[in-house]
Amino acid sequence: MKRFLACWWGPCLLLLAWQVGVQASGVNQIVMPHPMAVIMDIASNPLVYGRAAARTLLVAVPGLTAGLAMGGMLALLCQFSAVMEYLLTPLAMMLSSIPVVAIIPVLSRLFGYHMTTLVVIVAIICFLPAFVYMHAGLRSVPAGSLDVFSVFGASARMRLLLLRLPASVPSCMTALRIAAPTAILASLTAEYLMQTGGLGALFRITTAEFRSERAFGCSLVAMVLSVCCFFVALHAERAVTRRWQ
Repeated sequence: MKRFLACWWGPCLLLLAWQVGVQASGVNQIVMPHPMAVIMDIASNPLVYGRAAARTLLVAVPGLTAGLAMGGMLALLCQFSAVMEYLLTPLAMMLSSIPVVAIIPVLSRLFGYHMTTLVVIVAIICFLPAFVYMHAGLRSVPAGSLDVFSVFGASARMRLLLLRLPASVPSCMTALRIAAPTAILASLTAEYLMQTGGLGALFRITTAEFRSERAFGCSLVAMVLSVCCFFVALHAERAVTRRWQ
C-alpha cells in the first residue's frame, strides 16, 4: 500500500480534489460528473472502452512508426546534400506548424474517411520530432571520430553506416519518447473530427448525447494510454542509452 501511494499519490490527490470540488460546488452532473461515476462506467463497460482504445492504438502505432520513419529518411537526405538540407528543413517546419484541424479536412478528401487517412495524419504530426532529433544525432558524433575515419580513407557511405547512424540511435529513442504520447493525441483529434471510430469518435458521440460520465471516461482512458505509451518509450530509451554508453 505504501509503495502504491508513493507512486500514485498525485493522481489520487487529483481524484479526491475532483470529488470534493464537484460535491462542494453542486454543479450539474451533465457538466461535471463525479469521478466515481466515471470509474464505475469504465468498470461496467470494459468492452466499449476496450474496443475504442484498441482502434485508437491501431491508428497511433502505425502512424507513429510511419512518422518516425519519414523523419529519419528526411534527416538522412539532409546528410547527403546541403541543398537538400536547406530545402527540407523549412518545408518540415512549415508542415508541422499547420494546425491539425486545418489539414484533416484536406487529407480526408484526398484519402477518404477511413483508417489510412488517420494513420497519415498521425504520421505527419509525429515526424517532426524524428526529423529534428535524428538530424541532430547524425551530427553529434564522438569528438575526433571523423578524423579517424578520414585517416583511414573511409568513404561518405562508410562514415554514415559505421559512425553517424550508430551515434544517432539515442537521439532516435528520444524522438520516440516525445512522439509516442503525441500519437495518441493526434489519433483522438482525427477520430473526433472524422468520426471514424475510436476513443475520439466515442467522445464526440457521448458528448452530443449529454452522457458526460462516458465522455470523461474516454478522456481518462486516453490519458492512461498516453501515459503508458510515454513510459514504454521512456524505458526503451533508457535501455538503449545504457547499451550505447
